[in-house]
Amino acid sequence: MDRNLLSYGLQYACYFIEAGLVVYLAQRRQHRKQGSVAFYLCSLLAADVARACVLHAYGLTSLRYFYVYWSTDFLLVISAFLLVCFLFRRACRGEEKLWRFVRLLLLFAFILVVGISGLIFSHNYRALFPYFVFEFNQNLYFACLVLNTLLYLLLQQIDSADDQLGLLVCGVGIQFAGPAATLALVHLTTAGPFALALNSFSMPVCTLGMLLVWAYAIVHVKGKASAVTRRQIPAFAQVTAGLNV
Repeated sequence: MDRNLLSYGLQYACYFIEAGLVVYLAQRRQHRKQGSVAFYLCSLLAADVARACVLHAYGLTSLRYFYVYWSTDFLLVISAFLLVCFLFRRACRGEEKLWRFVRLLLLFAFILVVGISGLIFSHNYRALFPYFVFEFNQNLYFACLVLNTLLYLLLQQIDSADDQLGLLVCGVGIQFAGPAATLALVHLTTAGPFALALNSFSMPVCTLGMLLVWAYAIVHVKGKASAVTRRQIPAFAQVTAGLNV
């Protein structure tokens, strides 16, 4: 019972903060300036509402809930990848050579994920659910974690007045890193009871952590993307210089 109460408490806390941030951005007319953040928050809120409605109407073990869950999970992971792309674009503002390189990296990462996931689907071509969708979601989710880590490292190497961007990236890292770690634990322990229990709580806990960091960044930290100054590190300077050759 306590476990169920904790689970419901985490879920409703996420719903409340997601809705609150969406309303705040709309009221402050920041939905255009924070378009990527607003888009991802709306995706989270829409997926949560859809799952909750179908769960209440048909139950956890129903086929309808199965399809709605994995369909919304697919949309969420696509939204997460687009969010990381937009954050990279924001970090590379004013550095077109660097952005061209990053854009190719992002495209390559997405094509690689589709290709690897397609290999699984080729052996189970009659089962789009769950084989391809599950494999694609898992692979793209891990790719988002790696890309977000690279973005964080990039931000450490450049001088930027956009303090808000750093917090947004850290929030995304919280959401991605926790579930990835617990999912790895599930595989290592061959789906042990403790690992499964920990994995079931990791997603809402990490999502709540991301939302709290984002709430602080959006409400209390002003983005200064228009006043960004950058110091390109030699590695990136060499790579981007080669793009003009």
